[in-house]
This record gives sequence, structure tokens and C-alpha cells, in this order.
Amino acid sequence: MPINRIAVGQVHEVRHPAALKAALAEFISTLIFVFAGQGSGMAFNKLTDNGSTTPAGLVAASLAHAFGLFVAVAVGANISGGHVNPAVTFGAFVGGNITLLRGILYWIAQLAGSSVACLLLKFSTGGLTTSAFALSADVTVWNAFVFEIVMTFGLVYTVYATAVDPKNGNIGIIAPIAIGFIVGANILAGGAFDGASMNPAVSFGPALVSWDWTNHWVYWAGPLVGGGIAGLVYEAIFISHTHEILTS
Repeated sequence: MPINRIAVGQVHEVRHPAALKAALAEFISTLIFVFAGQGSGMAFNKLTDNGSTTPAGLVAASLAHAFGLFVAVAVGANISGGHVNPAVTFGAFVGGNITLLRGILYWIAQLAGSSVACLLLKFSTGGLTTSAFALSADVTVWNAFVFEIVMTFGLVYTVYATAVDPKNGNIGIIAPIAIGFIVGANILAGGAFDGASMNPAVSFGPALVSWDWTNHWVYWAGPLVGGGIAGLVYEAIFISHTHEILTS
């Protein structure tokens, strides 16, 4: 079982040059992703007089996040694994594919990358609002909680199938685009209900810069639960345990 392979790691691990380079890669990749995703919504609002919540705005958000994540994962894959998401890192941890200490290092880098991206957007757009994720009318926190669990399960399951599984073969080549596509598709499914975060870092940056923490816990709890379940399920059922434990 994956639970037997969970490791805390050693303190010197987070000071190792390779770990620091991986964290920097996570910071840059997350900054790229959030700047493109959050920026596309701000640009759409400017061009359409706050029309980002329209059907066209949802499609635009889906495409921007899919393209942005495709690039962010691709440029970080060979350095850090291209997690770009605390929920992906948590799913890798519960599956025994990353240590707790390195995972925390990744989390810090991801949250910092998102925050810096939103600060840069606020400055470069002349002070436009980096809107925090919010629930739509008639959507409860528990509706959103389930949405985030299911959507993030699909995302992390895709990460495992295309990037983590050592049997992925040639399918690993398309991992970044597959990961981007599932996020884009999930935004089309859940964006109208709760914004479709699937990523605590993506939610954290806008909430911090706009200082709006309304229902923010949903955008942590849902993705972490969904990502954790996906990691446990895929690692326990589909991955052969004869391969070497991954460190990135």
C-alpha cells in the first residue's frame, strides 16, 4: 500500500541544490500559469465591461488555463516534475512519490509564485482587481467542496497516468497537454459554479492580493482531498511497486 511508502525526508534534503532548483522551477511555473490564467480573466473583463462570467468568458478562461498549464508543466517537468499545484504535490506525497519536506518546499514555492503573479498583474494593469474565487448564487460550500474533490481527482489521476506511472511509455510525451486539457475541460464543467480552482495556489494568490478570504477553505480542502484520493487509488491499484521511488 502507498501509505507504507510515505516518507518525511531529512532536513538536509531541502537545502540540497537540486531541491532548491526544483523549488525555483515550481515558483516560475506557477507564476507563468497564474499570470496567464488570472490575467486572461482580467483582460476579458476590461474588453467586455466585466463579462468574464458570461459563456464566452468561461470558454476564454478554459483555453487560457489549459494553454498556460500545458506550458507551465512542460517547462518544469525535467526539473521539479512540473507539479504547479499543491494538490498534485499532496497526491504525489500520499502515493510515496515525494517526501513531506520536499513537498512543503514545493508548496511554499507554488504559493509564492501565485502571489507574485497576482501582484505583478495588479501593478501592470494599473490596479485592476485580482478577483478571488467565489461561489455562484445558489451554490453552497458543500456543493463546491464536492465539485473541487471530483475535478481535482480527475486532474491528479491524469498526472499519475501520464507523468508518474513508470509504465506510461510514449504517453509521457503528451503529459503536459493532457494535464492542461483536463483542467480546461473541468473549468468548462465547474467554472460557472465555483470558479473551478483545482489548485490551492491558484486560489491563494488572488485571495491574498485582494484580501478576500470568503469560503477560501473550500479551495484548499476540496483539491487536497481529491488529489489525495487520486494518489492513493492510482498508486495502490495501477502502479507496480517494483520501480524505484521517485524523488521529484
